[in-house]
Amino acid sequence: MAFNFTAFTYIVALIGDAFLIFFAIFHVIAFDELKTDYKNPIDQCNSLNPLVLPEYLLHFFLNLLFLFCGEWYSLCLNIPLIAYHIWRYKNRPLMSGPGLYDPTTVLKTDTLSRNLREGWIKLAVYLISFFYYIYGMVYSLIST
Repeated sequence: MAFNFTAFTYIVALIGDAFLIFFAIFHVIAFDELKTDYKNPIDQCNSLNPLVLPEYLLHFFLNLLFLFCGEWYSLCLNIPLIAYHIWRYKNRPLMSGPGLYDPTTVLKTDTLSRNLREGWIKLAVYLISFFYYIYGMVYSLIST
């Protein structure tokens, strides 16, 4: 049993995906708090906006590793979410700093429900990816 670049990529992806799962859970909890009026939208957006770019960059970095080691199925599993992240950041509201969430529009019913649904979908994709990475890591360690 040898330790190769593919196994290293899957180990890094498991650790990174654990962080992405925590980001998605925080996203869902934050918008649920906004929905139930437990938190001020300005404070909530100030806590969410600094996490947007690290989440996107970590997700992109993990998939760049998959590209380098030729793990096409793992890469294809994440391409739709990467494309959505690029589209979402490109079409974000006009703001003075980095981030996606504008406190003046985040409480609109359609925006709030879209952001909450986005959080649940991202959580589902990250969880599916996590278990797929476990399988990929075990398979890459056994096959070498």
